[in-house]
Amino acid sequence: MGVRLMVVDDHRLLAEALASALKLRGHRVLAAAAPAAGAAELVISRAPEVCLIGTATPAEPGTFDPVVRIKKERPQVAVVVLGPVPSPRGIAAAFAAGASGYVRHDERIEGVERALMKARAGEAAVAPALLQGAFSELLNPAAQPDDEGQRLLQMLTPREVEVLVRVADGEDTRLIAAGMGIAPSTARTHVQRVLMKLGVGSRLEAAALAARTGLLDRAGPIPQHAPSPALAPTPDSPEPDA
Repeated sequence: MGVRLMVVDDHRLLAEALASALKLRGHRVLAAAAPAAGAAELVISRAPEVCLIGTATPAEPGTFDPVVRIKKERPQVAVVVLGPVPSPRGIAAAFAAGASGYVRHDERIEGVERALMKARAGEAAVAPALLQGAFSELLNPAAQPDDEGQRLLQMLTPREVEVLVRVADGEDTRLIAAGMGIAPSTARTHVQRVLMKLGVGSRLEAAALAARTGLLDRAGPIPQHAPSPALAPTPDSPEPDA
């Protein structure tokens, strides 16, 4: 008995080719649709037994949002993902969204057909080795590397980040104040706060830490400030550095 199904893919030609091949094998194809991201409404309204949904980016955030919606509104519809040679994370994302199977793009039509039949029967339509890797990823998600530069950057206000960049460029308190259009005493206070937040005791240590962690690369260029003559330092009023 053929499967009542829909074929959805971002590439319409692929969707139509798959639909034609499956029709020739005795399956009832209700529709071949593109793009995949906007097909949830059609799947929900037509209510096939199985939806075959293609994607080129299974590990990208949001890829399986349509699957989540389909399973929420039509839980009886089995979803089989057709995707590239997968990573465990991509398959894990598909199953986490509610998919019943995952088939590689380079699979023969017989393999696609077997996956559809298994999904309709309520079975997991994926190779055992791929399924094991997916479940391992779900149970033990890969930890993201500790990004010290990003962590330090989030501790500082935008103005403190600018002060740190200027310190790393070798500017003293007077130059920082002039460049930012603030009083030297305010600049000195900003410098002291930056040193405190970074947990270092000198400007040199702060500059070295920022360079080592990549914080300076993330900070971007120094913003341009309008000159403020009233706040500009004068030769006869020296301000000691922090």
